[in-house]
Amino acid sequence: MPVGAETYPQRPVTLIASAAPGGTTDLAARLIAEPLSKALGQQVVVENRPGASGSLAAQAVARAKPDGYTLLLQYSGYQVITPAVVKNLGWDPIKDFAPVANILSAPQVVVVNPSLPVKSLADLVAYAKANPGKLNYASSGNGSLQQVSTELLNMMAGTRITHIPYKGTGPALTDLLSGNVDMTITTPPPLIPHIQAGKLRALAITDKSRLASLPDVPSAPEAGYPDLDVSSWFAMYAPAGTPPAVVNKLAGEIGKIMRTDAFRKKAADLGADARFMDPAELAAYTRAELDRWAKVVKAANIQE
Repeated sequence: MPVGAETYPQRPVTLIASAAPGGTTDLAARLIAEPLSKALGQQVVVENRPGASGSLAAQAVARAKPDGYTLLLQYSGYQVITPAVVKNLGWDPIKDFAPVANILSAPQVVVVNPSLPVKSLADLVAYAKANPGKLNYASSGNGSLQQVSTELLNMMAGTRITHIPYKGTGPALTDLLSGNVDMTITTPPPLIPHIQAGKLRALAITDKSRLASLPDVPSAPEAGYPDLDVSSWFAMYAPAGTPPAVVNKLAGEIGKIMRTDAFRKKAADLGADARFMDPAELAAYTRAELDRWAKVVKAANIQE
């Protein structure tokens, strides 16, 4: 019997986050899960399934029964960049999913461990050039936007900073804080507390303007790299074949939640933007982003 919006959901819903706890993917999942549980009248349970550059989570949801009870909270780097980097992916970013809604969008922040003797992006580039091959950077995996952003910086600045992939921003951040890696470029939500506490040093925002939650950190143009304009987004997808009535019910409730002042403030406090997209908008945006980043990956010669 087809699942109808009037009867959905009748049991808890599992929202699989494609990265480990501690990163923006996880924060986005938990930010929407609590109010969505109340709106649906059933618990929305977040399950972290990190690994393989988002593929473990993506495959689990792609193969799940398309009934609205297994959903994916996906990071844009995994959904639209990994397919251009990783061969034999095992899932298709378009054919295997029904877009539901975009939850958060955010620029990225260039951060270093404070032990590194640099105070600006220009300092970082100069240090990297003076010490070729010495610096390394953490990312949430091959094909992540963190990797692409840093490789773009390498390409623009003529530096050679070495990539060290992790199973999500959380583990990457742990090693950055301990000094096992030198830097990363990632979204603000997991970084802001550590920047404010002086445990990380922010050098630039990968956007054309400064971030309200980090007002002292220069924008990319101010830091001398106007083309280092890179944003991430975090969206919800259902398995392909999920009934449109269920997808639309989810999107409708998410839209209501995201338009509230409370949700928008929580997002802003994290350094992110509550940027809602409905299923049709997210479908079109996903296709456009796949095309955009495939060109960037090719130009930067980023390989698995």
